[in-house]
Amino acid sequence: VTKSEAEWRRILPPASFAVLRQEDTERPRSSPLNAEKRRGLYACAGCGLPLYRSEAKFESGTGWPSFTKPIERSFVGVTRDLSYGMERDEVHCNVDGAHLGHVFDDGPAPTGLRYCMNSAALRFIPVEDLEKEGYVVAEAHDGPAALAAANRVARWTTDLDAALADPANAVFFDSAITGYRAPLAPRA
Repeated sequence: VTKSEAEWRRILPPASFAVLRQEDTERPRSSPLNAEKRRGLYACAGCGLPLYRSEAKFESGTGWPSFTKPIERSFVGVTRDLSYGMERDEVHCNVDGAHLGHVFDDGPAPTGLRYCMNSAALRFIPVEDLEKEGYVVAEAHDGPAALAAANRVARWTTDLDAALADPANAVFFDSAITGYRAPLAPRA
């Protein structure tokens, strides 16, 4: 996704523009997403790419929404950030290049990672709103045929056989038709 600075300013709220395009950071504990407990997806506020499942969110005590892992590792990029006299790993969206936050190696099991995100960089979509927002939801209990049908016109970002064998980890999307699509992992 390539847009001019003027286009980004026009389509993004000021706080999102500052974070996504100017690499700003929200004040801790100012995020409305800290208290979000519903099931759903956290997508990039710039391009809509689904980045995190609600099941990966945890309370880190830092004052920012934190996640153990992205939906698909290839959806985010990590670069070294030496700003403010610190060494950190910056996380950005691999579709539109937006700054999302930072990742640290002090998170809980199973990954040991803490993806500490700015809420202005994310858009939460509750599970009940996913389909009307253009996301296709295919649950593991629906079976391989439902997953395949939901993704008939989309391309898989993971191997089809592996996705059908482990549908909770299958992520697929189609930017040309209706935006990004991702199945959610079933509730344990």
